[in-house]
Formats: sequence, C-alpha cells, structure tokens
Amino acid sequence: MKEKHAERLESIKEAHRSAKTDYSRMEDYLEVISELVELKGYANTIDISRYLNVSAPSVTKMLQRLDENGYLEYEKYRGINLTAKGSTVADTIRQKHGILLEFFKMLGINHDVANQDAEGIEHHLNPQTIRQLQKFIVYLKSNPKVLESFQ
Repeated sequence: MKEKHAERLESIKEAHRSAKTDYSRMEDYLEVISELVELKGYANTIDISRYLNVSAPSVTKMLQRLDENGYLEYEKYRGINLTAKGSTVADTIRQKHGILLEFFKMLGINHDVANQDAEGIEHHLNPQTIRQLQKFIVYLKSNPKVLESFQ
C-alpha cells in the first residue's frame, strides 16, 4: 500500500513539471496532500515541496490560497488538513487517475507510460468523458473476448 502512494507521489511530481493551469496546480497540491496523509498520517510543507519540485515559499503561498478558498485548513508550522471540499477534489482526481490508468493498461500500454499519461490528462477531462470511459471499461471487462481480440 505504501508503495502505491509513493509511486503516485512520484508520478504527480513528474506531471507537475509540465505546463499547468492554476486550477490543475491546485488539484496537484490537494492530491499530494491527500496521498501524503494516507502514506504518513500527515503532510508538511517540506514533503509537498519535494514531491511537487517547487520551493517551500511557493508551497506556503499555494497553501494559503487553498486555505482561503476553503480546500484546506493551514496554519504555518502546524498541520495541513484537507476540508471536505478539498478531500472531494482530491478523491475525484484520484478516481480519474485510476480510471485512466486502468483504460490505458487495457490498451496494452505499460504501467509507467500509462501512469504518466493519466497524470498528464486527468485534470483536463470532463466528468462526462470519465463516466463514459468507466462504462466502457466495465463493458470490456464483461466482454473479455472483445478485449482479447483487440490485444
């Protein structure tokens, strides 16, 4: 389980290096905080900085923005806690990532590439697209011959 979280943190780190919108950056922060809390029981500025490959002052600035927007509770030199709103966003991103990863693996794409691609596009897909992808995955799983004939 810890390996899974560590792997997700590394893939978020890689994707964060690419050009992002402010909203997708905020989602990355929420996702990293959520993963760190599940992995270690807490999140701190130093860990967030390391996993997103940004300076500690940049992390502090974003944490303040996320706090102001109601995504987390942040007090300098104290813990970082996601609010219900922040947890919902983090969980939604995690679900999108899982659905995309599963779909890409069904296509025969190796795990590392699938993980990197999922991390790169998860912030940009409409919920309707994700729902349809999920339905398609269920269809493929219930019709294994279709998937076998593709592969």
